[in-house]
Amino acid sequence: MTFKLYPMKLLKLGFFVLGFALWLTSCHEKGRAQGTVDTDAMMIRIAELTIDSTYLDEYLAILKEESAASVRVEPGVIAIYPMFEQENPTEIRILEIYASREAYEAHLQTPHFQHYKTTTLHMVKDLRLIEMAAIDEATMPQVFRKLNP
Repeated sequence: MTFKLYPMKLLKLGFFVLGFALWLTSCHEKGRAQGTVDTDAMMIRIAELTIDSTYLDEYLAILKEESAASVRVEPGVIAIYPMFEQENPTEIRILEIYASREAYEAHLQTPHFQHYKTTTLHMVKDLRLIEMAAIDEATMPQVFRKLNP
């Protein structure tokens, strides 16, 4: 990580934490009283992508732009957290957490997602979307609290 990127990553993390905190305040009374979140309403997914190595740098730049915009401007986007395999950087994994199915459907219509999808389509060699469910609702808010320095 270079010094120039550090403030931007800190800013992105701040937007992510702020968005998650705002979402937590909208959880139903029972969930707040117990310190848990209502994951039944949420949509949680892991996207597994294989990117053509010829386009990897370009793809990563577009993905970073799209994920940051999604978390920053969409209230229903709790997390879009892209990662890559250390030993194989063309293998991308994205943790996606939406407040609801409706929030996900709205995300698909945004200009930043449409730009991402249309400009990277030829770069993606393989895509697998895996629907997930939370095991421990009580721990989820604690994970994000630990990110606050």
